[in-house]
Amino acid sequence: MMALTHFDGDGNAHMVDVSDKPATAREARATGWVRMTRETLDMITDGRAKKGDVLGVARLAGIMGAKRTSDLIPLCHPLPVTKVALDLAPDPELPGIRVTATVKTGGQTGVEMEALTAVSTACLTVYDMVKAVQKDMEIGGIHLTFKDGGKSGRFEAQP
Repeated sequence: MMALTHFDGDGNAHMVDVSDKPATAREARATGWVRMTRETLDMITDGRAKKGDVLGVARLAGIMGAKRTSDLIPLCHPLPVTKVALDLAPDPELPGIRVTATVKTGGQTGVEMEALTAVSTACLTVYDMVKAVQKDMEIGGIHLTFKDGGKSGRFEAQP
């Protein structure tokens, strides 16, 4: 098992020193979902939510979340994020919204946390936008599906 890098020799949490690592192209993708009733999903897709464009606002929130990850997660490095893209897709089978975030950088550490934060923020925003209509929506399935770059190389989650 690999040693945890966010702890020093005495077991204290610390920010990992990445200053000697080369800057390389990094990419990460994460996904998650918001499950809701078919009626709530229809309200979103028909554009009838009282707070406005649910998917558009959630997309912007996800982008903002990715950019602010180091402000939220104590040991994350602030990174020069070069791309954040969010796909929010209505899924009648769920029923709900499936969210996928892709984040890129050219840096000394990866963007997995940024992708996960983008998905989490977008899902929470969908909830916030329609909670007046349905309070028992469920957020779940948030996980890393892909990462590339850096010392550990490529990772792809198994379906």
